[in-house]
This record gives sequence, structure tokens and C-alpha cells, in this order.
Amino acid sequence: MGRLDEIYMLEALKEAKKAFEEDEVPVGAVIVSDKSPSGDKRIIARAHNQVERLRDPTAHAEMIAITQAAAALGSKWLSGTSIYVTIEPCSMCAGALVLSRIKNLYFGACDPKTGACGSVTNIVNHKKLNHKIKVKKGILKEDCSSLLKEFFKKKRYQGN
Repeated sequence: MGRLDEIYMLEALKEAKKAFEEDEVPVGAVIVSDKSPSGDKRIIARAHNQVERLRDPTAHAEMIAITQAAAALGSKWLSGTSIYVTIEPCSMCAGALVLSRIKNLYFGACDPKTGACGSVTNIVNHKKLNHKIKVKKGILKEDCSSLLKEFFKKKRYQGN
């Protein structure tokens, strides 16, 4: 695992902590572009879950980040980008990543209940789809999973 991957995942974790503070499931995402004029990578989108705030079941961190990145690039295609997300994307988010043509997916914790990037199903590398995404998992997985565990433990304690 590269140091740069950890730096970007720490940025995604900052977003996940914002979600935690807002009583949202603590998932954060950042999208990094390889296409800056200087040739350096740079973050073009930052997002966290906002399902409760927006009362929108599609307001996942990845979905919001995809919208921001497309706006930043002025394109529906995110081919020269990578997404860093604290948990394995669900089927909705994985499908959106494929449709956006994102190049790389880096995630922290696996999701054995709804993960659609290898755990339950594998949408991002499905043989019948027209785009495949390079996936690297387990980046800062302990930090990512502990934040989720803490959130759900708090929810159980509060009786929610």
C-alpha cells in the first residue's frame, strides 16, 4: 500500500467523521484526478453520506462525490480519476462508478452485507458490463471499520 493511498484515504476518513458528527452512517469519499494541468494528482471532490439530512436514499458519499467530480471536470466521464471510499461501495454506488467510467477504486473496509465490489457481488468487474474498475481494498481498514462499529454501537445504545 502506497503512502499516497493512505493520504487520500485519510481525507475520505475526514469526510466520514463529518457524517458521524451529523448522525449519518459514517462513510466518506474523495475523488482524485490524474488530469491536472501540472500533471499532479489533486482532489476534485469530497463527500460524505447525507441520506438522513436530505431524506434521500441515494445520497451516499460516492454518489455525491461523482456528481461533484463530473461538475469539476465538465464531463460525465471520470476516466482519469480514482475514488477513495471508507467502505466497499453498495450495488447502487458500484453501478454509478461503472457508468462514470472511473479508473480506480480504493476502499478501506469490506462490507459483507451489501458490498458490490467483491464481497456480495462484483459489479465493478462484472464480465458482461462494458467497463471494469481496478480495485484495491483494505487501505486503513481498521480506522475505517472502527468508525462504523462505533457509530452502530452508539445507535444500538440509543435504541435507534
